[in-house]
Amino acid sequence: MTAAIIAINFFVFLFLQGPSFSLSSGQEVDSKPIVEYGAIPYRITHPGKDCVLAVPGTPQEQPACQGTALYREAQISSPRPERIRQPPAFLTIFTSMFMHGGWLHIIFNMLFLWIFGNNVEDSMGRVRYAAFYLLGGLAAAATQIAVSPDSQTPLVGASGAIAGVLGGYALLYPRARILTAVFVFFIFFVEIPALIWLGIWIFLQFLPAVGQLASPDVGSQGGVAYFAHLGGFLFGLALIKLFAQRRSASYLGAGPRYPVY
Repeated sequence: MTAAIIAINFFVFLFLQGPSFSLSSGQEVDSKPIVEYGAIPYRITHPGKDCVLAVPGTPQEQPACQGTALYREAQISSPRPERIRQPPAFLTIFTSMFMHGGWLHIIFNMLFLWIFGNNVEDSMGRVRYAAFYLLGGLAAAATQIAVSPDSQTPLVGASGAIAGVLGGYALLYPRARILTAVFVFFIFFVEIPALIWLGIWIFLQFLPAVGQLASPDVGSQGGVAYFAHLGGFLFGLALIKLFAQRRSASYLGAGPRYPVY
């Protein structure tokens, strides 16, 4: 199932989002699928509100929704602004999990999923794992939307669901060793216990999340939904024991040297 999820993400990115293969291109992906299938918090918290593409001079992927100043500006700037054709708002929470904003976004997300996902999947089987993954993404999106309910910036990416996998991994395999590349004047590799590695990761999400409270709109904070990461991770911590049925036999029998590469 982990491999299938990775394949679906790359299929959507390569064939539905139209990524650019040019290093000189200023835009990595087509913005229209992002506004159509990304999860717009304002649209989810204000059912029935229509959205249009933003006015000239604003980011191309920024929609403008009814009842907002940006929407009124769009109506003034263009008599007939282009409307966004989206599926029902609740469905965009799921479609957004399989979309990404650029090459680095999808590569790092899928790398994390490949490293940690297969071990978590082994603990619960394919069907339970698929449910755990999707529910983690739902919890992540709900957390970000709760913090920024009026944001008109589309949420996209698998990182919230993957954060749920990381939270589950932290409880299942805390002594697992993760081979990590460290850059200090030159590159060397060290094996770091999973609990320490994931503890550092979640701490690095928490710090900017606190800063994001002052301006909750993801678009104004570099485009990273830190609260989605926190929400997904907490979901994984809270519910992993309801889904996991076993741990890897090699982990249980190998002591603290169980490696993950």
